[in-house]
Amino acid sequence: MRQFAYLGVLAGCLVCALWLEPVFRVNVLRRWRRLLLTLVPVVLVFVLWDLAAIAAGHWTFDPEQTTGVLLPGELPVDELLFFVVVPVCTILGFEAVRAVNRWPAGDEPAGPTVRPAGAAADGAGPSTGRPSDRVPPGAGEPA
Repeated sequence: MRQFAYLGVLAGCLVCALWLEPVFRVNVLRRWRRLLLTLVPVVLVFVLWDLAAIAAGHWTFDPEQTTGVLLPGELPVDELLFFVVVPVCTILGFEAVRAVNRWPAGDEPAGPTVRPAGAAADGAGPSTGRPSDRVPPGAGEPA
């Protein structure tokens, strides 16, 4: 049973984070392309890092606490899953905090914003993207 310890920890991480998807409607898993664009570089860098450390003899894994399924380079499949599960859980947590605080993600459709002093009247002025920059529709228009 100890060989599933690593997978058990990863499963626990998922259980603690996956509920954020439906409860806060963060849509991390629905936006799978965005998720993949985030995960691929992270997984690639850390897999290469681990492979280099394993090859140099700096890194080892307890075979009694991993499944024993090894990928090329002696990398346990459990470790590869770690590089996917932990970032997914982190993104779910971040997006839940963002949703609760109503912080924009930066890819929302353009809406009216408060122009900083000296900004062009055509709206070309900078906006910080903070919720305090947003104004309700019709606010500030001539009466």
